[in-house]
This record gives sequence, C-alpha cells and structure tokens, in this order.
Amino acid sequence: MNHGKMNPKGIAGLYTAAALLRLILFVFFPALPDLLTGRVEISTPVTSFKRLQEGLFLYNHNVSPYDGGVYHQAPLLLPLFSLLPDPSAYPIFAYLLYIVVDLLSADALYKIAESGEASTSRLFTSARKERRWSGYVVAALFLLNPFTIATCMARPTNVFTTCAIVHAIAQAIHGNPFTAMLALSFATYLSMYPVLLFPPLILLAYDRQHTSNKPSSLMQFAGINVGVVTLCLSVLLLGSYLLTGSWEFLASTYGIQLTLTDLTPNVGLWWYFFVEMFDSFRAFFLAVFWLHLSCYVGGLSIRIRPQPLAVLTILLGIFAIFKPYPSIADTNLFLAMLPLFRYVFPLMRYTFVAASTVLYSTFLGPAFYYLWIYAGSGNANFFYAITLVWSLGQSLLVSDLTFAILRDEWEVERPDMVGKEIRQI
Repeated sequence: MNHGKMNPKGIAGLYTAAALLRLILFVFFPALPDLLTGRVEISTPVTSFKRLQEGLFLYNHNVSPYDGGVYHQAPLLLPLFSLLPDPSAYPIFAYLLYIVVDLLSADALYKIAESGEASTSRLFTSARKERRWSGYVVAALFLLNPFTIATCMARPTNVFTTCAIVHAIAQAIHGNPFTAMLALSFATYLSMYPVLLFPPLILLAYDRQHTSNKPSSLMQFAGINVGVVTLCLSVLLLGSYLLTGSWEFLASTYGIQLTLTDLTPNVGLWWYFFVEMFDSFRAFFLAVFWLHLSCYVGGLSIRIRPQPLAVLTILLGIFAIFKPYPSIADTNLFLAMLPLFRYVFPLMRYTFVAASTVLYSTFLGPAFYYLWIYAGSGNANFFYAITLVWSLGQSLLVSDLTFAILRDEWEVERPDMVGKEIRQI
C-alpha cells in the first residue's frame, strides 16, 4: 500500500531524530566508535577508519601515506579529513561528517522511492504498482537500520561510496545524466567496483531522459556518458597524482583489490580461499573470481532491460556477497534498496528463511570471531563457516528478489497465469 507523500516537516523530523540518535550514541558511549572501528565485519583493509588515520598522520608529516603498506584508500580523502581537527582529540567533527553523509544517502533514497521508478518504468508497469512504500518509509528503514547505525559509528570510508551510488541513481532517475555519471565516477574512484554499475545506470538515465533532450540512439547516449566518466576519472586520478607526487597509489588503492595482497579476515568469501591457495594457482583463481563478479552485469542488463533499477539493486546485492573486501555496509546498501520493491514482496518465497539466516549469522559472527582470535578455542574455520552462512542468507535474498521481479514481469505478460504455481523443469 502506498502511504502517500510525506510532508516536509515529517521528513525533517525523521532526519533530525536519526541525527540525534547517532549523536546520543557517540556522546554517551564514547568507547563504542573505537570498538566498532576494529570489527572486521564493518572495517576492511580498504575502508578502515584506523588505517585512514594512519595515512592521514603520514600525509600531515609530509611522508607518502602509502609507504607503510597500511593505507589502501583514495588519496583525495586525505585533504578532506586533514581539514577536520584531529579525530582522536576532537572526534565530534568526524562524527558530524558521517551523520551528514548518512542523511544525504537517506535523502537520495527518499527521492528514488518517491519517483516510483521501481514499479513504473518507461518500458514496464507492474500490476501491483500501488503496493509500494513511500519515500518516508524507505528513508526511515535506512536510517534506523542497526547496520546503518553501526556503520556510521565505525566510520569506514565506504559510506562515501554508498552516498555516491544512491545519488548517481537518484540523479539518473531525475533526468540528470551528467550529475549521475559524476557521482558514479566518484564512487568508482573510491571503491573501483561501482564501475560495473555503469551499463544499467546508462539504461536508467536513458529511459528517464525527457523526449526533447533524448539522443537519437542508446549507443550515442552511452558513448557520450562513457566520455564523461572517463574524463571525470582522469581528473580525479590526475589530482591524486599531483597530491602524492607519484602513481604508487594505483597499486596500493586498486591493485590490492585486484590481487588481494592483504588477507585480513572479513565477511567475504575470498580471504580464506586465498589463504589456502598455492601461489602457482593464485593468478588463475583471481581471474576466475573477478570474472564471476563481473559476469552478472551483462546478463541482467539484457534480461531485465525494462527495469534498470531492479538490475542495479540485484547487482548491489551480488557485489555485497562476492566483492573482494565486503562488509556489512555493502549489505546495508542492498537492504536500503530492497524496500523499493515492496510490491513484489508477496511473490518472494524464502523471505523468512533468508531473514533468519542473516540474523543467525549476525549474532553468531562476532562470537565465532571471539572464539578464534581471543579465546583460542576455535580456528579460522569457525569464522569462515559463519561468513558462509552470512553469504548464503544474502544469496537467498538476492535470488528470491530476482525471482519475484521476473515473476511479476511474467504475470504482466500473461495475466491468465496470475496466482498459478510455476514449476521449473
């Protein structure tokens, strides 16, 4: 059911309440941010706030931040955070920055939900289009999600990637392809993998172009935006070179994701596999893993062409499972997009099993990590086993959402099959 458009006071009240909740947690539980920053479920080698502080210290002392082999994040984050007072002495300014980023992400999600693109695109209109949640509900689910709050308090840098991705989608929906490509370029610069979202984002932006502004062909439109993304990335990389004085940041920031040289445990599937991998097979399986991650893009973009927003959401779920250094922030981005498809929830078959599996692994993950690292009564298999369960829960959600979207599309094409059982042979 659509709850209607919320008035500005209601949205402002939601944003204020969410900001106050985060400030209260920061102020009354001062040890909690540092505790969460050290959690492998939230911080990874390429997003950790502690590693950012290490790089910032070296940068402020005129030493290359990549010399220590600890900092693996984008160079342009350093001048941004150097503008803030020392986070260890005056943490409130960093807290406020992360709160603002969360609110900006929520506002973009609000605009995406209010557009109705999930259920009514240029090439597809669902028969269940009235069964959707308002932007207020979608934004509230994001802001009040414990994963969102924990990520905000741990202060990983992938919150900036999340913000850039949702703004790219929102701008594409509102017919601003240049701004969308600019946001996607920034997300790609920070985390690399968002470049795989380019094909469905192009389709979304093309579909939402006003008739008077739309190029004559999709290929022409795509070519123009490839040039925009290339130009934006070139400017960002050139700025990084001028800042650091060398190109070594490429190997430290993007090379580590391509080669997985840092095998710090995380909630992903790669680290343990490559810990056990013989060096002679390493290059082959790195290629296989990256090929697996990227092979979904073309197939989904072609098969679900009428619903590019659905493709983007499914891909975000896949990336949260199979990218080299995932965290709960990536899962949280997928969960933030999921309520946009409220209208297909009745068609999903394994919601309870998937939700139970995710909750099960959420509570047991920290316990298994403690048994391995601190108590010494377990080993790496304990933690990796629970990350497999975590990935299984996400896989169920992603596959179930994909089934529901395809089923809804099929019922629009075949109204006589509404409510009838499907059997795969």
